[in-house]
Amino acid sequence: MAFITEEQIQKYRQDGYLVLEGFLNPEECDALRERMAVIVERMDVPLHCRTEFSTEQEEQLKTQGSADYFMSSGDKVRFFFEKGVFDSQGNFLVPRERSVNKIGHALHAYEPVFKNVTHSPKVQEFSRKLDFKQPVVVQSMYIFKQPGIGGEVTPHQDATFLYTEPLGRVMGVWIALEDATEDNGCLWFIPGSHKTGITRRMVSAPEGTFPRTQFIGSERTYADEKFVTAPVKKGGLILIHGEVVHRSAMNSSNHSRHVYTFHIMESENTRWSAENWLQPTQELPFPSLYT
Repeated sequence: MAFITEEQIQKYRQDGYLVLEGFLNPEECDALRERMAVIVERMDVPLHCRTEFSTEQEEQLKTQGSADYFMSSGDKVRFFFEKGVFDSQGNFLVPRERSVNKIGHALHAYEPVFKNVTHSPKVQEFSRKLDFKQPVVVQSMYIFKQPGIGGEVTPHQDATFLYTEPLGRVMGVWIALEDATEDNGCLWFIPGSHKTGITRRMVSAPEGTFPRTQFIGSERTYADEKFVTAPVKKGGLILIHGEVVHRSAMNSSNHSRHVYTFHIMESENTRWSAENWLQPTQELPFPSLYT
């Protein structure tokens, strides 16, 4: 039986996102979470790499963009932390498994259980049905959305950070490894907002300048009532068009909201911007999705 129907494909094209329940079974979700628990338990984080992660524009420039650690993480598995989880000496103030905001950006290349999910038959099926001819995987992340401290992600479009010419060549695949609810910070979207382009880009600054990235343009302001909530059950996924506006609230609950997410790009007749922070490397060219 097909995982995605023609009707659902039309809905994705119309809204710019699509919720598909039942992508992974509970055991498959737990296998990803268990592997991640091992990675976190073993993580050896140099003090100078204890980079706090934030989505406020100013702080994003200072912390994320200015850190070589972030800029060179495209072909590695690296750790990004919540605010306030270290003391002034860089020691954990909370249990280490509660400290991490996300881990990225090449789990799909180096971690077999994540690689298998990324290239799974269902992913290949819906990508073909969405007319991806030569899709490549550009990045992957494991997002923790920690209970009580998992920060808000302000309204944005992924193409701001993953820019292509022409636009419309990038799609996010966002897999819930636990139920994502309004209480623990599920995604919210503005349906149809993928049709009006982008107004802001994050670009790499010239070599040797500081900070390492800068924003060109500014984010539009969006009325709260335009956002529609998109809760999804454990094992479900959301397809996210690169230009659809989405956000998530802070996790004010006692439950985490673990997610594995990756982005694919149609490489046929597409130019990946040389100004994007994320670049393919000799060690890791963007791998083909179809295997």
